[in-house]
Amino acid sequence: MALTVALGAQAQQKPGAAMPQDQTRPTPRLNAVQERAQRLSDQMARELRLNGYQATKLRAINEDKVAKMAAIEQRHAGNPTLIDEQCKGVCKERDKELSAVLTTNQYSDYYNSRSSFYKYDKDYAATASDFLFVNSVKNPLPANSKGATIGPAKTTTTTRSTSSSGNK
Repeated sequence: MALTVALGAQAQQKPGAAMPQDQTRPTPRLNAVQERAQRLSDQMARELRLNGYQATKLRAINEDKVAKMAAIEQRHAGNPTLIDEQCKGVCKERDKELSAVLTTNQYSDYYNSRSSFYKYDKDYAATASDFLFVNSVKNPLPANSKGATIGPAKTTTTTRSTSSSGNK
């Protein structure tokens, strides 16, 4: 009986009264450059059979180099010759850094597979940028949302006072 009274009293409360707030937080997502670097690092770690320490170092190196290559690609969009030339310079930096992380056999395998890793990365970058473009066209974001979210509209009730005034 007491339970029924408590439930009945709770049901009669105003709809906006002290409802618990949603405490869930969105999962942090990787940006496009981080995702690209992670994908390349995963592929390289698998093929070169890296241990945990080497894989961690490789990920840091690739994140730096992929960010540089993405900046070059964005800056020189439409000029593939210049992009390839400058990206090869970034790849040489990666070669130098990886020589300190990989064993002699691993580095030899890496060196012989560089062109396939480069192609793997470029192919992914091309498909990822196509996907991002198509997605931005399908689901455009406002120019500046300032943290606004889309939700149901608030309903307000307006009452009109009807006063009977005579004709003047």
